[in-house]
Amino acid sequence: MHVRHTELPAGRGRDLRTLRSLLPFLWEYRGRVLVALVALIVAKVANVGVPLVLKQIVDALDSSTSPLVLPLGLLLAYGALRLASSLFNEVRDSVFARVRHGAMRKVSLRVLEHLHRLSLRYHLERKTGGISRDIERGTRSVSSLLNYMVFSILPILVEVALIAGILLKRYSLWFAVVAFVSVASYIGFTFLITEWRMKYRVQMNAMDSRANTQAIDSLINYETVKYFGNEQLELQRYNASLAAWEDAAVKSQTSLSALNIGQAAIIAAGVTAIMILAANGVVAGTLTLGDLVLINALLLQLFIPLNFLGVVYSQLKHAIADMQLMFDVLEQEPEIRDRPDARELEVGDGEVRFEHVDFAYDPERTILHDVSFTISAGHKVAVVGPSGAGKSTLARLLFRFYDVDAGRILINGQDIREVTQQSLRAAIGIVPQDTVLFNDTLRYNIGYARPQASQAEIERAARLANIHEFIVSLPQGYDTVVGERGLKLSGGEKQRVAIARAILKNPRILVFDEATSSLDSHSEQAILESLRAAAENHTTLVIAHRLSTVVDADQILVMEGGRILERGHHQQLLQQQGLYAKLWELQQQEEQE
Repeated sequence: MHVRHTELPAGRGRDLRTLRSLLPFLWEYRGRVLVALVALIVAKVANVGVPLVLKQIVDALDSSTSPLVLPLGLLLAYGALRLASSLFNEVRDSVFARVRHGAMRKVSLRVLEHLHRLSLRYHLERKTGGISRDIERGTRSVSSLLNYMVFSILPILVEVALIAGILLKRYSLWFAVVAFVSVASYIGFTFLITEWRMKYRVQMNAMDSRANTQAIDSLINYETVKYFGNEQLELQRYNASLAAWEDAAVKSQTSLSALNIGQAAIIAAGVTAIMILAANGVVAGTLTLGDLVLINALLLQLFIPLNFLGVVYSQLKHAIADMQLMFDVLEQEPEIRDRPDARELEVGDGEVRFEHVDFAYDPERTILHDVSFTISAGHKVAVVGPSGAGKSTLARLLFRFYDVDAGRILINGQDIREVTQQSLRAAIGIVPQDTVLFNDTLRYNIGYARPQASQAEIERAARLANIHEFIVSLPQGYDTVVGERGLKLSGGEKQRVAIARAILKNPRILVFDEATSSLDSHSEQAILESLRAAAENHTTLVIAHRLSTVVDADQILVMEGGRILERGHHQQLLQQQGLYAKLWELQQQEEQE
């Protein structure tokens, strides 16, 4: 994954910022949070009341101080407090379930929405496997964090406060001092060691994400792996990442054992000291047997949750570390944004104009130099030229996946940077060079252009794209699932699905980016007729490698090295005896051969 995975979180400030990032997702549930907190406090008060009543029961049954009488009222109160503790804990769990799962859903939705808002450059550079693992762990950690806070941290704090109050009020100051020193030592030791251990967890996350990225990449590129017989290479890379993960995981576990031993030693010392004080009080006659039972029960209630605090704090830090990776994604700023005053695009007749456009993906390597051309309403302009000439970049700029470095692009006289991205892309349909389909049915993939389209409209688009007969010949027809990225279809079939999709969208402007590149000559002619029909009365930009597919264009632009070298219709360009004529002659020879 990215370098940031191997960095340790920058201390408590970053942790607090991550926790603050979570607050907006909880605000909607503030009423439920309040009810859950009240239930939590009532449950803890009942829980601490149990040993107080138990002391009175023991003292009432101590025959050395009074004649034996069955303390029925105290026994009933003991049972009622036990019940109240469990009851209000369950109330807290039930009320808080909606908060926990609701926040998890909202965070997941927000992250996916943000990923869709991020620009093409981010998605070309991302590593899908690692990102998906970060998001999966991050959304899980939201639930874990809320669980630990409401079901562990807050109950421990409430219980410690109540028990400290009882010890201070009822007994010698030394009881409270020993208890306070034990708790402070325990918490300090736990926090110190857990902070030190965190680097192993961060390394585990980084190696886990890297291994997952490598596994998913090797599966996505299954055919390439097989072509080169590199199964062992992929396994070696995967194993190297997993071995690093294993080392970090072992160190994490052994350091956890050291933490647990230290915690146990602090608790044992504190409990022993307080029990010696209590036993001494009973011997001296200043404390009753009931007091000894009460102090012992309070210590159990104090130290048992504290014993769990080490694990909780550790898991809390892990959850924050996991969540931070997800919020790092949310902090990525979209490269392309709508302006605050952006308006809806008025497509009108759909004239497209490039005016003196310069563009570079990388500042050191300019792709387009002073590109200017106009596609009049209802006309077709083709762009041809050798690979790397910058042809497909024109389509990406028209869709505003990137902003131009100089010049401007206009649709119906409006600079596309001044209109909303949503309205801009709604006005343009594309048949891309590499058609990627969803792992869903053919009906879903064609209907994706217009989700509310009827079956009849989907079939009409499929007929125009010359794929309807193929679809109905399949055993499951339009319900046939195409496989991940459409792998179950041939290149030509995927291309026709993309054409059907563009036809169904029925936009004012059409872009064909090497739209027939995956087709054989026979299919190409059939599809060209469909494309011509689809493009009729549409403003159309055709990016092509095979010149035979664009001879009918109103204007052909010949690009090389990011510049327009020639322009004109087919016959004019042949007569110029320039680059177009050379390319035409070369391709004619190839076809004859």
